[in-house]
Amino acid sequence: MDKTELLKSVEAPANSNIPQLSPGDAVSVYLKIKEGERERIQVFKGTVLFVRGRGNDATFTVRRIASNGIGVERTFLMRSPRIEKVEVERHSKVRRARLYFLRDRTGKAARLKQRF
Repeated sequence: MDKTELLKSVEAPANSNIPQLSPGDAVSVYLKIKEGERERIQVFKGTVLFVRGRGNDATFTVRRIASNGIGVERTFLMRSPRIEKVEVERHSKVRRARLYFLRDRTGKAARLKQRF
């Protein structure tokens, strides 16, 4: 058994509920949360800051502003079985792959132009 066959054998199956994401997309991530015996779905809405990696360890980071004005970033695994689905609400026009500059901006300055 060579190296590539070994890597393929431990690779997680791709989550078909996650569409092609790009930086600047406004998304809703539906997550399965387990609390004791019960399972519920929690929605995390925000803007995709960046997408990184290929294959098993590919991730995407979503940023949203919490109710008290504090920015919350969360990183999700692309192949996670805990992600129920990802809905893309809108695409935004951005000129870079990593939108770190949004961390410093609040209010209207943090808006991105919509791409049609």
